[in-house]
Amino acid sequence: MSAMDPTEVFRQEASELFEVLEGALLDLGQRPDDRELVDSAFRALHTIKGSGAMFGFDKVASFTHEFETAFDRVRKGEIKPTQELISVALAAKDYIRALIEDPQSTDDIIGEAILDDLRRFVSADQPAAPVVAIAQAPPLSPAESRQAGWHLYLEFESHILRNGSNPLDLLEDLCKLGPCFVVPVTDGIPFLDEMEPEDCYLKWDVKLHAACDKDAIDDVFMFVQDEMKLTLLPLAHVEAPAPMPLFQLLDEEPAPVAEMAAPVVEVAAAAQPVAKAEPKSDSKPEPKPEAKREERGIATVRVQAERLDELMDRVGELVIAQARLSQLAASGSDLSIKMIAEEIERLASSLRDTTMGARMVPIGSLFGRFRRLVHDLSRDLSKPVEFVTSGEDTELDKTMIECLADPLVHLIRNAIDHGIEDTATRAANGKTEQGRIELAAVHSGAQVLVTVKDNGGGLNTARIRAKAEEQGLIAAGAVLTDHEIHQFLFHPGFSTAQTISALSGRGVGMDVVKRTIENMRGTIDLSTRPGQGTTVTLRLPLTLAIIEGLLIRVGEGRYIIPLSAVEECVELTAEDERSRARNFLNVRGNLVPFLRLRELLTASGSPDKHQKTIIISTGETRVGLVADQIIGNHQTVIKSLSKLHSDVTIFSGATILGDGTAALILDVAQLVTLAQSKVEKQHISEAA
Repeated sequence: MSAMDPTEVFRQEASELFEVLEGALLDLGQRPDDRELVDSAFRALHTIKGSGAMFGFDKVASFTHEFETAFDRVRKGEIKPTQELISVALAAKDYIRALIEDPQSTDDIIGEAILDDLRRFVSADQPAAPVVAIAQAPPLSPAESRQAGWHLYLEFESHILRNGSNPLDLLEDLCKLGPCFVVPVTDGIPFLDEMEPEDCYLKWDVKLHAACDKDAIDDVFMFVQDEMKLTLLPLAHVEAPAPMPLFQLLDEEPAPVAEMAAPVVEVAAAAQPVAKAEPKSDSKPEPKPEAKREERGIATVRVQAERLDELMDRVGELVIAQARLSQLAASGSDLSIKMIAEEIERLASSLRDTTMGARMVPIGSLFGRFRRLVHDLSRDLSKPVEFVTSGEDTELDKTMIECLADPLVHLIRNAIDHGIEDTATRAANGKTEQGRIELAAVHSGAQVLVTVKDNGGGLNTARIRAKAEEQGLIAAGAVLTDHEIHQFLFHPGFSTAQTISALSGRGVGMDVVKRTIENMRGTIDLSTRPGQGTTVTLRLPLTLAIIEGLLIRVGEGRYIIPLSAVEECVELTAEDERSRARNFLNVRGNLVPFLRLRELLTASGSPDKHQKTIIISTGETRVGLVADQIIGNHQTVIKSLSKLHSDVTIFSGATILGDGTAALILDVAQLVTLAQSKVEKQHISEAA
C-alpha cells in the first residue's frame, strides 16, 4: 500500500484540531472567564497556521494569522468573549476548514467579511488601537535595561520544524521585550551524512536585558512549551549591549560562540536540580529529544481505517477456519489434534477480542459534533437550549460510530424543533426559560444504549392519531395503545408539522432513523410524558463484524439468532401445541406471543417431537421462536447478503459454519414486528 499524501495527513490532523477549536469556542461561550479555554483555542489556531504554511496552504496560514491577531485581545483579557463574538469565531473556523478541504470553492470576499466582523467585535471598546500592533512591546530605557534581565537557554525538540514552528520567529518575538544578545550553540549538530534536513539541532543562549516578568517570557513560548526545554535564570547587573538586529547577531564571527559555549553548559547544569538531580559532568549535556518523541509515539499510532477493516476480515476467516478445525478434531480420536485445536481456538478468540478492541472508538468523538448543531439551532429558532452529554467514554465499533451520525442529527433536530417549546410557552407552563437536551451512552450487556432526551412538551398523541387516520394508516375508531400510535412517526412521509420549514414538515427523517438503526441490527424505543418531554433510546450491538450467536435447527436448515437478544429457552408444552390458534405462551404467568419458524420458513419434513422455544426481546417486547433443536453457541462471522436478496426481510446476513455450509442470521427486529402484526390481526378477528 502506497504512503499517504502528506497534504492528506495535514487534512486529517487539521480535522482533529478543528474539533478542539470548536469545542473550546463553544465552552468559552458558557465559561468566558476560563483562561485555559482561550489558550487551548490559540494553540489549535497556531498549529493550524504553522502546519498550513509548511504544507503550502498559504491562504490558510494568512487567514488564520489574521484570526489570531484579531482574537488576541480576548487572550489578553481586554474584552469578554460574547455569544456574538463566539458565533463570528465559529464562522471563521468553518471558513478555514473550507480553505483546507475545498479551496477552489471558497470565496475571498466571504473570508474578508468574517475578518471584518472579528475586527469590529474586538476593537469595539478601543477603536483607535491598531489590531495588528497589539503584540509590540514598548522600548525600554537604557537605565531600565541595566537594572533587570534574564539569562535563557533554549533547547527545542528536534521535530519542532516539522510541526510548523520556527525558533527564529520565537526569538524575534523575544527581542520585542527588550535588547537581546543571542548566541547559537552548535555542539549538537551531527556530521553531514547523519543530518536530517527537517530536524532542528541548534540551541540558543540568550541574554535578555528587559524589566519584564517571567510570565511575559512564557507567553512567547506558550505554543511550544511541550516541545522545548527552557532554562531561565535572573541576569546579573551588567551593561546592556547596544540593540542589534537578531539576524545580524546570528551572523557574527564564530569566536564569540566558542567563548559563550562554556558558561552555557554551566547554566544548564545549574538548572538541572529543578527538574531532575544529576551528577555534574564535564561532558556535554545529552537531552536526547528523540527519546521523548519515541515515548510519545507509544501512546497512539495513526492507522488507516482500511487496514483495520482488512485485518477484521482476516480474523473473520480465521474464526471460520478454527471452527472447521474444531469440528474435525471433535469427530476424530487423535488427542494431540484435539489439543492443538483447543489452543488455536484460544488464540483465535484472543486475537478476535484484540482486533475488535482496536476498532472500538469512544462515542465522545461523535457526541462532540452535535454541540455546534445545538448551538446553531438554538440561535436560529430563538430557543435557549442547554446541551448535556454523558457516557462519552463508552466504546463502540468505528463502523457503528459512522452510521450513527445521521440518525442522531435527525433526533436532536426534532427534539429542538418539535420537542422544546418556545420561551413564552415554557414560561406559561411554569418551566425554566432554557430547554435541555441530554445525549447519553451506556453499556448494557452486549449492547450500547444511546438515548436522546428532552424536557419539552412531549408527543401529542391525539395529533399523531388524527394524522394517521387522515393518511389512511388506521381506521377511524380503531383501538390502539399510545405506544402503537407513536410508531406511526417512523412511517415514511409521516409528519405532524403544521407548516413546511427548512428544518421539518416533509415527513423525511424518523423513517430514515429507524431504517438505519435496523440495518445496524439495532432497535429504537420511544417513550414520552405529556408536558415533561420525550426520550428516544437506540439499542445497538457493540460491533457489526463478529458476534456470539445461538445456532438452531429448523427442519433440515440451520439458523443463527444473535445471542444478545436471547433471554431464555423453554420447551414447547403439549398444551401450547394443542392451542395452535392462540399463538401465546404462558411464561411464568406472562403471555408471550410466539412464531413457529417451521411455518415461517416453510421447512420440509415432520417436526421434532419435543420442540424448543427461544424467547427473544427488543426493548420491552418479548417474542418466542419455536425451533426443532437448539444446537448451541456459535461465534458468528457476519457476511452481508447480496442485492438479489434485498427483499428478504427476516434475515440480516449469513455466516459460514465449521462444515463449510452456510447458515442464515435471523433479524430479531423484523421477527418481533412480524409477531406484533400477527397479534394485531388476531385481535381484530376476535373483535369482529
